[in-house]
Amino acid sequence: ATGAAAARQLDALLAGQPRPHKAFRQLPFLIPITSGCTLHDPAKRLYEELAELEGGEVSSLSFACGFGPADIWHCGASVLAYGRSAASAETAVQRIYDDACAREAEFLLPIWTPADAVARALDLSASASRPVVLADTQDNPGAGAESDTTGLLAELVRRDAQGAALAIMKDPEAAAAAHAAGVGGEIAIGLGAKSGQSGHRPLEASFRVEALGDGHFTCSGPFYKGAHMELGPMALLSLGGVRIVVSSIKTQAADQEMFRHLGVEPAEQKILALKSSVHFRADFQPIAEEVLVVAAPGPNPVDYRSLTYRNLRPGLRLQPQGPATEART
Repeated sequence: ATGAAAARQLDALLAGQPRPHKAFRQLPFLIPITSGCTLHDPAKRLYEELAELEGGEVSSLSFACGFGPADIWHCGASVLAYGRSAASAETAVQRIYDDACAREAEFLLPIWTPADAVARALDLSASASRPVVLADTQDNPGAGAESDTTGLLAELVRRDAQGAALAIMKDPEAAAAAHAAGVGGEIAIGLGAKSGQSGHRPLEASFRVEALGDGHFTCSGPFYKGAHMELGPMALLSLGGVRIVVSSIKTQAADQEMFRHLGVEPAEQKILALKSSVHFRADFQPIAEEVLVVAAPGPNPVDYRSLTYRNLRPGLRLQPQGPATEART
């Protein structure tokens, strides 16, 4: 749909219509990756406003949440419009800018510790008919993480979370050991933490091999739909009541087929732990009883105040309602 809209704009220019006027403003605060999803407020409402204001004098209106971990001058959210007149474009941009700033506090979504998130999930799942989804955001491979930290997994195991399934743990050594042992076999290994990140340790245990796969499958969800995955040898391991989807190549857990490839139906689980920040919502939010964003230890911090920026424009706040920060040198 976005490509078609851009093509219409380009076609109008090629047909000789006057070049539109541009208006552009940047928000004074960074939006956490976990807060910018258009499937929930406040971003959902802002995008609805775009559709209400676009048309007529305003040929195009966009709100981009930006990618907070990017250490560049233009990091952060921005509003962009093209209109038949400078006034129409400026008015539309100002409206979205003002509404986004008025909703600044709403961009601070709740962030759970692993212990609190698992406790909440266990309470909910005792009576829920749908799975509780835990987003392991700080180990999100979509933001550069390795998808192999064990903080959230260890808490699920510690609480013996029956009916819990986690995806995807990237560990080619574990996958190879599982294939060597075969379905029904037991493997005593240290799972995860193979990327050598400081402070991260494998989960040492004896795991049962529940299923094996070659990592070749086609995704069916709205985000990855139609994409053919090649994740190398895969295995479904279990420890107590927790099952773990293991792959040899990392990718963000954003499609239900990643579970189904190993015989697990996501909608039938009590708890789903996903190494993803936002993209999982397209396929998993519709089946979720509740979504909890979890800050287990990992390299993709949900709180940008822990990052060492050097190139941000002065005055930009590192989080909603946070203090203004000068660029570091």
